[in-house]
Parts: sequence; structure tokens; C-alpha cells
Amino acid sequence: MELHDLRPAEGSRKNRKRVGRGHGSGNGKTSGKGHKGQKARAGYSRRHGFEGGQMPLHRRLPKRGFRHQKRFAHSIVNVDLLNDTFNDGDEVSSVALIKIGLADETGGGVKILGRGEVTKKLTVRVQAISEGARKLIEGAGGTVTIEQKAPTAKPEAPAAEKS
Repeated sequence: MELHDLRPAEGSRKNRKRVGRGHGSGNGKTSGKGHKGQKARAGYSRRHGFEGGQMPLHRRLPKRGFRHQKRFAHSIVNVDLLNDTFNDGDEVSSVALIKIGLADETGGGVKILGRGEVTKKLTVRVQAISEGARKLIEGAGGTVTIEQKAPTAKPEAPAAEKS
């Protein structure tokens, strides 16, 4: 094989369409654009969903659903991860879970679910917990406290005293 023998694979390269080059080409006169109208003009491009001026589908259909602005999802952590990560007697808080990467910082805080087993006595302070998880933690001798406020990465500044 020599350099002058190299060719692209059969069918991989295609000649460009040369429009407006006479009737014999099949794309002469109007260059395959038909007669007159908006789409025959130079520079034509339509926006996504445009239906020729007719009311487009996304505006013909009714709006559905509702998302409450104050509703936030919980970051989920299962009790088997708590058992694997923390030592006996440790305090498990939502801030600690976020710091070690077991939970994400969300507006709703952290919720503990009951997958797995707990063999350690843990003190759990989170925003929500399932009944099964509560039974597992309390059954192992631990305690559960529900906090109202979701944790934030930025510590709150102390209130300035007025003098």
C-alpha cells in the first residue's frame, strides 16, 4: 500500500448538491424550493415549534400541574449507612451527614429510612425519619430527635447587640 493508493471508504464521502445549475440537474430554476412563499426566500429559518402562524401545539394544550414554592425534598440516608459510618455512642446530625458526604444539602433537610440493621447506640438529630428507622435506632438503644430547621453550609451570624 502506498500513499497514492489511499481512498476514503466507498459511500463515506458525498458530493454537495449544486442547486440552480439548469433543468438537467433536477435542481434548476427554483433550486428545489418550489414557488414563492416564505420558505423560498433567502435566509429563511423557522423557530422550534413554528406551525406557519397557526397556534402551535404547546400553546393549544392546557397547562397542567402545580409546584408549591415552599416544598423541599429531603436528602435520603438509610440506617445501614449510619451503622457502617458512625461509632457506638456518636451523635448523628444532619450537618455531620452533609460534611462526610452521606447527604446532600437540600431545603428539606435529611430523612432517615429503615434499610438495613443498626447494632450501635446512636443519637440521631435530623429533620425527618421513617417509623421503621425509628424503631431500629431505638431498638438498638439509641435516641431520635426531630429538628425543624434544615441545615445550611453557611453558619448563621450572631445577632448584633444594640447598645
